Amino acid sequence: MNANGKVFKYGADIDTDVIIPARYLNTSDPAELAKHCMEDSKQDINAGLPHFYDRVTKGAIMVADKNFGCGSSREHAPIAIKACGVSCVIAKTFARIFYRNSINIGLPILECPEAVDNIKDGDTVSVNFDTGVIKNETTGKEFQAQPFPPFMQEIIKCGGLINKINKKFDEEKK
Repeated sequence: MNANGKVFKYGADIDTDVIIPARYLNTSDPAELAKHCMEDSKQDINAGLPHFYDRVTKGAIMVADKNFGCGSSREHAPIAIKACGVSCVIAKTFARIFYRNSINIGLPILECPEAVDNIKDGDTVSVNFDTGVIKNETTGKEFQAQPFPPFMQEIIKCGGLINKINKKFDEEKK
């Protein structure tokens, strides 16, 4: 399993209220959540950048400093990111509940401080989830993250934990 895309880089302590503001939690529709992903990012607003949803491209990779996804336990946050077309999030560290929610909905996330320190906004990055190798295609530098264990790879390949369980039940019915 692999990902390859343009980097959108963020700082430390990006909380779930920034990822998907609470005023949009009245829906669980991924397409609607995607439209508001990172809408309140002060980093983007202060830089005068267009809304994240209007800039992000399918396969994009988010890179962030430490404590990405802190705040509430809302699963809407990784759903919004995934629905935008983001193929992977790389950070120095993740809030534990965000980490689990991401895997549960099939959004691959990797912790790799060295990669975060050496990847810039706009770089192109490829990720091999089987080996944990992150390559900055722009600079040619490679970094080693901890690869997912097989059971987590299977959850991600199925598009999330519920899909994995449904697949297992379907297989058992045959």
